[in-house]
Amino acid sequence: MIHARTAVVVEDDTDVGDVISSLLDKAGFEVTVARTGADALTVVRDLRPDLVTLDMSLPDIDGVEVCRQIRLVSDCYVIVISGRTGEVDRLIGLEVGADDYLVKPFSMRELQARVAALFRRPRSTEPDIGAASVPVAVAAVAGVGAATMGCGDLSLDRGSREVIVAGAEIDLTRTEFDLLAHLLSNPGVVVPREDLLRAVWATEFVPDSTHVVDVHLANLRRKLRAAAAGNQWIRTIRGVGFRYDPCCA
Repeated sequence: MIHARTAVVVEDDTDVGDVISSLLDKAGFEVTVARTGADALTVVRDLRPDLVTLDMSLPDIDGVEVCRQIRLVSDCYVIVISGRTGEVDRLIGLEVGADDYLVKPFSMRELQARVAALFRRPRSTEPDIGAASVPVAVAAVAGVGAATMGCGDLSLDRGSREVIVAGAEIDLTRTEFDLLAHLLSNPGVVVPREDLLRAVWATEFVPDSTHVVDVHLANLRRKLRAAAAGNQWIRTIRGVGFRYDPCCA
């Protein structure tokens, strides 16, 4: 049996919330609206949604904290939709676990495109189901093989979406896992930031700069170093991008 995808719209502005809800409803989602951060956290814990759109300026709890708390209980896609336009605000949102950041005012077509792009990325909890399970206006989730990549103390399994470092599994976000998988699939090759944006975010609708890649790569490298007692596999190539060196651990 095919189940509809679920979405939670966290927005205290009734008009904006209704517009987002209508778009997602037409895309095939079952939509629940939360007007406060506290309500959002309760709904996310109860419903385990596939997607959350999150306003950063809520009447009770700051959206950054809401996003951080969501990440403790759910691996759902999170799109921040905020009136905060500064680069620092965007980077903070992405650092605490958001998958994308959209600035108000925004077009419905752009939101639809970003949602579609997210659902083209594999989810760690995604069952092996057909494309018919995806909402009409959202692209199908790409399947991944069971290939294992890595060398020495580093191993990544695309089938189980597990990363093992020095014999222990490390906890990566979906974006960190996808970035590592893409780099490991191109050993010794310098991958430009723009190529990582296209490969991992699967869309041309990406944040205004490539800093989002640096933010997620910095978090990924920190986790790898901590798990492997300082060893490092990913090199920064100044002004270009990043390279996975399989023999530098």
